[in-house]
Amino acid sequence: MAGTTTFDLGPHAAVVARLVSGVAGDWTDEATLDLLESRSRRLIAVHGNNDGPALRRRLPEIARAGLGGLRFAVVHETGPAAGRGRRCAERFPDADVLVFGHSHIPSDSTAPGGLRLLNPGSPTDRRRQPHHTFLTLTAADGTLGEVVLRRLPTRP
Repeated sequence: MAGTTTFDLGPHAAVVARLVSGVAGDWTDEATLDLLESRSRRLIAVHGNNDGPALRRRLPEIARAGLGGLRFAVVHETGPAAGRGRRCAERFPDADVLVFGHSHIPSDSTAPGGLRLLNPGSPTDRRRQPHHTFLTLTAADGTLGEVVLRRLPTRP
């Protein structure tokens, strides 16, 4: 999975790039990170298991941010699906929302205690999923509003 991966977020690109971007790892190249950094008002990102030393030097394993009155955490790996909610609630007791990646399987669930778990899937490597995906959401006044899984057009 080396080299630059190109993807098009369609009509959502301006919103995703200019507001706040949260990326849960597997950048695979610095050019993609540089591009999103240059187009984002604020980038909250972590490295993933497919990221080499240069990206690991630039990105943390876990990122945290306050957005819209909520406490967000971003991490790449959360372990197996079985028991994920319990493990994440224990590991991130100070977060309201956890954005994670690794599996490339889109999901939206709530852990015991109320931690919201969001996996946006992947806009670049859908693996066994039917679509390339990403999430958009709104957060304001301490409330997580609309969370939408966005599908990218099928590529030839």
